[in-house]
Amino acid sequence: MCGIVGGIANRDITPVLVDGLKRLEYRGYDSAGVAVLDEQACLTRVRTVGKIANLQQELTKLPINGKIGIGHTRWATHGEPATRNAHPHVCKQSVALVHNGIIENFEGLKHTQQAEEYLFTSDTDSEVIVHQLHKHLNQGKELLLAVQDTVDDLEGAYALGVVYNAEPDKLVAARRGSPLVIGIGEEENFIASDMAALLPVTNRFYILEEGDVAVLARDGVKIYDLNRQPVTRPVHESKLSSDAVERGEYAHYMLKEIYEQPQAIAETLEGRLTEDTVLEASFGPKAASIFKQVRNIQIVACGTSYHAGMIAKYGFESVTRLPCNVEVASEFRYRRQVVQPNTLFVTISQSGETADTLAALRLAKEVGYAHTLAICNVPESSLVRESELSLMTRAGPEIGVASTKAFTTQLVAILLLLIVLARRNGLPRDMEAKVVEQLRQLPGMIEDVLKLDSKIEKLAENFADKHHALFLGRGMMYPVALEGALKLKEISYIHAEGYPAGELKHGPLALVDADVPIVAVAPNDKLLDKLKSNLQEVRARGGKLYVFADQHAGMSAGEGVTILEIAPVDIAISPIIYSVPLQLLAYHVALLKGTDVDQPRNLAKSVTVE
Repeated sequence: MCGIVGGIANRDITPVLVDGLKRLEYRGYDSAGVAVLDEQACLTRVRTVGKIANLQQELTKLPINGKIGIGHTRWATHGEPATRNAHPHVCKQSVALVHNGIIENFEGLKHTQQAEEYLFTSDTDSEVIVHQLHKHLNQGKELLLAVQDTVDDLEGAYALGVVYNAEPDKLVAARRGSPLVIGIGEEENFIASDMAALLPVTNRFYILEEGDVAVLARDGVKIYDLNRQPVTRPVHESKLSSDAVERGEYAHYMLKEIYEQPQAIAETLEGRLTEDTVLEASFGPKAASIFKQVRNIQIVACGTSYHAGMIAKYGFESVTRLPCNVEVASEFRYRRQVVQPNTLFVTISQSGETADTLAALRLAKEVGYAHTLAICNVPESSLVRESELSLMTRAGPEIGVASTKAFTTQLVAILLLLIVLARRNGLPRDMEAKVVEQLRQLPGMIEDVLKLDSKIEKLAENFADKHHALFLGRGMMYPVALEGALKLKEISYIHAEGYPAGELKHGPLALVDADVPIVAVAPNDKLLDKLKSNLQEVRARGGKLYVFADQHAGMSAGEGVTILEIAPVDIAISPIIYSVPLQLLAYHVALLKGTDVDQPRNLAKSVTVE
């Protein structure tokens, strides 16, 4: 979602702000802006609609310089994408702020402020914060106290960066519900929505906790907790390099991240396998005592991570024999819970800051779920910090909005959890050893699938002029079909739907004609014959089939039927293998359609608000 960058230094801060905002482009945005205090403490602001490139052009026309400033990329919630709604927001030309999150009581605050003759120039909820802050400053309070009193007036979620012309040597930050980190430099300090924005200037960070307010000066940082008491937060050293979030030789981040999957999966497995077993301690020091109590599993996630959870359900119930429920986080948190005893509450998230998933975790604790486990890609995230157990997916930075390597590494993490729980429920040693061997071979298997890229690129030509598509699968392949359809609709804007192939007669068959391509995933499993029958129903009605099929599935190409063969794989890892060609298909179709592959319209990478 929205991105924040800020800093105070002994050098011109504007280039740092712009570079940081560019590194946050992947989060999704529709406008951008910066505000800087110059040497005379004069506040200057530049805002534009559209890409950071537009902001850079405007800054070329109207250069602004200073050693303290804030920047923002906005993803519209309250108010349309427009310059007047872009951040930073300013009041009385004295105080400026940037805000991520949603203020739920903004209407009441706005009504009061209008009665006090504050002038509103935007349609956003964020503008009430800067007016409320000015009101406290106007009462003679110092900036720190004014920010603390202001956030006490707010209901909702926020991450804030504030500069004030009367205190030009301070940058104040605050967070509740939206992530914010502080980058620690030499005689300079910074704030950002995530570490990626600041990697060129530092790899040392404080991660602000819920309710923290921090004061940044050039020579240090002071942090105050929810009770306004000084606190010390641990320093985290990021192992990422600044070039880890560069495209390198690839045309798009998405393509780079598709091709990074063999290495990402190898990293996820590193140190978690012996020769023939999965190490239970990979999930944390309490794992053994917690796992022996587990009798039920509840999985909560959003988007692509939800599809990973759906695949997990098939595995958990068929192999561990433990009941498993999977639910979209935004639905889970708004219904009455029936909590089964000894339930392991599992959250899945790439960022670990997804608002609905994080809220669901907090609700789960309130209503009495026995234990919590997070499968996540960001070790410093709120989701990981607030869960008893965690397993990092080690996918590395994922910049493209359409998730690829984060998804497949989630599936690997789920397999590790499945094996550990199944072992406690009678999984034979030889079966565990077989799956472990499959996991060891998985990176190489994915490299083989990636060699199909040129064939998939050619196949994509059949989709370039289409407006609809159906994706079909059975069993664990049904969520894979859902994920394939999601990838296509996300980045090519083709309306695509995933269905269980057995449901064709219950409605989707009415959509089948020569203009609606049908994509099917067909591993050589016990449901293969059923799937073949379903596909015959499609052909009988003139539908054109594009089937990713096991070499031994006995499927033949012909008129209206295109087969792309996949090497035989074990059923345990088949969802991972069959997801990769669907990612490549979506990518190549999007290229042909001419869409913005990495930053599709209306979407954000990290959904940190409802």
